[in-house]
Amino acid sequence: MGAVDIGDVAPDFVLPGIQVVDGEVHRMPFRLSKERGHPIVLAFYPLDQSKVCTEQLCSYQDNFSGFDALGAQVWGISLQGVESHEEFARKQGLTFPLLADSRDGVAKTYGVSTLGGMLTRRSIFIVDAGGVVQWKHVAMMGLSFRKADEIREQILRLFPAPSGGAFALPAPA
Repeated sequence: MGAVDIGDVAPDFVLPGIQVVDGEVHRMPFRLSKERGHPIVLAFYPLDQSKVCTEQLCSYQDNFSGFDALGAQVWGISLQGVESHEEFARKQGLTFPLLADSRDGVAKTYGVSTLGGMLTRRSIFIVDAGGVVQWKHVAMMGLSFRKADEIREQILRLFPAPSGGAFALPAPA
C-alpha cells in the first residue's frame, strides 16, 4: 500500500463521478491534473448514506460557499458507484463532485485504503495549485471527521489572499 505525504506531488488520477448542478446530474470523468491552478480538497469517505458520512459531507455542503470563496474545490471520493453517488447527492442536496473509486484505486495509491481495499479511511488531502499535497489528515477511527471550518482554516493558512489579508468568508452555518 502506498502513502502520500505532505510535500509530495499528488498522484494524478481519473475517476468517474457525478455533480449535481441546478438540479441536473452531470456524469463525467474527473482528472486531478486538470484542476491545477487552484486548491482542491480530496475528501475520502467510507460510505454513501451512512450516518457519519452524511454528517461529514453535509457539513462541507453547508460551508461550500466558504470553500468556493477561497477558490478551492471539494471532491468526495468513496468506493460506491456513480448510481449510489447520484442518489446520495440528490437526497442530501450535495452539489460538489462525488467520485467513484475502485478497490485497487486512488484510496490505495494515497494510502487510505484498509481491509484489503474493501474500505476507505476517512481522510482529507489539500492539494495546492501546483499539485503538491500541503496538508492531510487520515483518521484512525471511522467516526470522526475534520469539520469544514478546520479545513477552511488550513486553506487560509496555506493560501493567503492575494492582498495578503484574509478572505472575506460567509459566517459558518
